[in-house]
Amino acid sequence: VFFPDGTALVAPAPRELAERIGLQTAATKPFYDLIVIGGGPTGLAAAVYGASEGLRTILVECTATGGQAGTSSQIENYLGFPSGLSGADLAHRATTQAKRFGAEVVTPREVTAVRVEHPYRVIKLDDGTELRCYAALLATGMDVRRLEAEGVAALTGAGVYYGAALAEAASLRGREVFIVGGANSAGQAVTLFSRYASRVVMLVRGATLKASMSHYLVDRIEAAENVEVWTTTRVKRVHGSKHLESIEVENTESGDVRTVPAEAMFIFVGSTPRSGIVADLLERDEHGFILTGPDVIRGGKRPASWDRDRDPFLLETSVPGIFAAGDVRAGSTKRVASAVGEGSAAVGMIHKYLETV
Repeated sequence: VFFPDGTALVAPAPRELAERIGLQTAATKPFYDLIVIGGGPTGLAAAVYGASEGLRTILVECTATGGQAGTSSQIENYLGFPSGLSGADLAHRATTQAKRFGAEVVTPREVTAVRVEHPYRVIKLDDGTELRCYAALLATGMDVRRLEAEGVAALTGAGVYYGAALAEAASLRGREVFIVGGANSAGQAVTLFSRYASRVVMLVRGATLKASMSHYLVDRIEAAENVEVWTTTRVKRVHGSKHLESIEVENTESGDVRTVPAEAMFIFVGSTPRSGIVADLLERDEHGFILTGPDVIRGGKRPASWDRDRDPFLLETSVPGIFAAGDVRAGSTKRVASAVGEGSAAVGMIHKYLETV
């Protein structure tokens, strides 16, 4: 950042910043029983249960723990929290819990490759460090899908945003907000912004919210007096020189196009699985989701990479000792509670695997 007098303020790199605030950025051992890749609800649950059951466990996360759930303004259907809790609060609680049981949580650190060196699974980090383990769990979750509309990239961060936070909602008190998307994350954002904004407009490609959103959220949106839902609508382009000024939207049924003034637009248009690091190692489906358990067996045959006289465990991939759970796994239910359940269930299967090593 350059100031008028010519002086400059240089922001530290993410890893340097993490070290300054006391986060662990490097592993303390070269070998672990279990390496968890990804720090969302799935990975955090696996770290908690793995460490609490005596496994030498490390969790590696490329940004901050919590994953996409960590950006959620309010999770209201999570068991045991009748008043709801924010994704950030859930992530903080789970991270603290994992560390209390002895798990190492390393962040921000990117995993760049995974390979097999029998009997070990080797995890390579972005600084060239290699960690070995008996079992690895891929809980890498999803990457936010970008909105393919003209002008969005140039105005991202200047009125156009991905995800939503409480601070952003409070800063828009009394103003109009546009939400793009029709699934739960968009619905949660609408309920948050409706408490602050004078008007919230949902731009939804589908004909109804009910096909993609939880019933309780649909009810709240329908009951909110300052919320409008524009169905069969897509964002065609956005306008603005230095900040968002207007949005051009198209009705996909009638073809009508109109431009509406806008100061803030928050995007929730889905995600894609973060499975690229194992593209050449593990079996995936046509969308990039990692296959596990019975889905690995095709035509009654185990994959060529399978060297055990048994079928894969339910959450085990096409390579023995490498497991996948949560949103990155084919067939998973994209809910926080399901993610936590799969992360904890994976540890039980990992114990079974370790009995054979």
